[in-house]
Amino acid sequence: MFDKEKLGQIKESAEAFQAKHQKSIEKRPERKQTFETGSGAEVNVLYTPADIPEFDYMEDLGMPGSYPYTRGVQTNMYRGRFWTMRMYAGFATAEESNKRYKYLIEQGSMGLSVAFDLPTQIGYDSDHALAEGEVGKVGVAIDSLADMEILFDGIPLDKVSTSMTINAPASVLLAMYIAVAEKQGVSSDQLRGTIQNDILKEYIARGTYIFPTEPSMRLITNIFEYCSKHVPQWNTISISGYHIREAGSTAAQEVGFTLADGIAYVDAAIKAGLDVDVFAPRLSFFFNAHNDILEEVAKYRAARRLWARIMKERFGAKDPKSMALKFHTQTGGSTLTAQQPENNIVRVAIQTLAAVLGGTQSLHTNSKDEALALPTEDSVRVALRTQQIVAYESGAADTVDPLAGSYYIEAKTNQIEKEAMEYIKKIDEIGGAPKAIDAGYIQQEIMDAAYNYQKDIEAGKRIIVGMNKFQIKEEAPKGLLKVDPSVGELQKNKLAELRAKRDNALVQSKLEALKAACSTDANLMPFILDAVRAYATLGEICGVMREVFGEYQQSVQL
Repeated sequence: MFDKEKLGQIKESAEAFQAKHQKSIEKRPERKQTFETGSGAEVNVLYTPADIPEFDYMEDLGMPGSYPYTRGVQTNMYRGRFWTMRMYAGFATAEESNKRYKYLIEQGSMGLSVAFDLPTQIGYDSDHALAEGEVGKVGVAIDSLADMEILFDGIPLDKVSTSMTINAPASVLLAMYIAVAEKQGVSSDQLRGTIQNDILKEYIARGTYIFPTEPSMRLITNIFEYCSKHVPQWNTISISGYHIREAGSTAAQEVGFTLADGIAYVDAAIKAGLDVDVFAPRLSFFFNAHNDILEEVAKYRAARRLWARIMKERFGAKDPKSMALKFHTQTGGSTLTAQQPENNIVRVAIQTLAAVLGGTQSLHTNSKDEALALPTEDSVRVALRTQQIVAYESGAADTVDPLAGSYYIEAKTNQIEKEAMEYIKKIDEIGGAPKAIDAGYIQQEIMDAAYNYQKDIEAGKRIIVGMNKFQIKEEAPKGLLKVDPSVGELQKNKLAELRAKRDNALVQSKLEALKAACSTDANLMPFILDAVRAYATLGEICGVMREVFGEYQQSVQL
């Protein structure tokens, strides 16, 4: 953007400024010795074109909706329509969660996002011994198609977009969703939404895995193939950096490790015989939003540009949609404090603005009380209103990529892209994301970053308002949402009734067909769908696959 002579002049001027700045510090000391981003990267006092000397507008930035998508994946972004305001919700029974979904839709939510309880996430029915005490606690309990029918009762699946945060048993929950739509008279080609379906980050950061790596990757590619033919509007995976960041990673690690996982999924699909331009347009990503607003904006821009280059140069994608990184954002759960929970409303507003300025396609805003319990209706409404205020009142959605051209934003975008690419190269040297996970490399990098972050908090180097500074004496919180402990018994009774009424011979035949298919190279989705339609339970279906595939055993050597 600037010729060498002009850059030289700017650099000399900046150096002179820095020298003067150092002298002025003696008269008026700065409030801290070093200034750092939320990820611990040093921040200069001033940024100029000299910080982006090789910057090429068309190569590095381009136009919105065009390669390399730094400025966004749509040409006019939110001037066409706002991001999808998708509130994450689910607790207790399907009946209770259905009421919450209808409430959110009434309040202006544009899409649903389903949270499942822990037994559902790891493929156990509510009456399994390992489910005891956990039913309905962190999400809704779904044991069979009967529960899924209740969950979406009165909600037309051809009118809403639904995201489901489910991974190891993703194929089963997707099959249930398709079957519910069939009962509503909605064909699968009309369904819109996303299934998380990202098992690698479970091994890295979250832990709700079931099967070993190889069969897990098979199930994921089976979903890619099946949906490309039968559910073409469905995003078949949401490759998640959110949980990587929640575990303590830096912004650059969040990008690098997430895209490395994405590379592994693309590799697996290509090896399974799928055409990259057939499945890649339906890949989506899921990122975190933290409080350092400028670093977060740069992170999203860097991720888009890096993924576009990976898909074009590494995988030879031809379809522009295969190169466009679409992503959902959730505000940072790990940034919320139990102390002075009202402060969390401000944090979420900052994070919302970061996601919007960074060009997200959909957004969930956390509620102020989530460091203490599942959110109440009132706190959820405030969280949704936060998005609506940013959308309708802030002006941030009125122009595309409004921070582009800021020397700091462009320099930080370049830096995060460079650091993320270095992580990807290191993972490639190890043999790819699955091997890097087995070797413990990714987990160790995240743990080191989390440790350093926590040390900074405890030393007072990093201020968390209300927690390690500006504390007040507080009363015990009141009015928190509590899940009735009788939910577990209710689900057990529903399961017993289901098993008494269904055609158990039909169920057994469908489970046996699935078990036989697991030992072949067949796509398992049709077999899972047949079992679901017969009202086989989640635990029964996952149990059959456990018999054939075994279970993943964490064996990381750190």
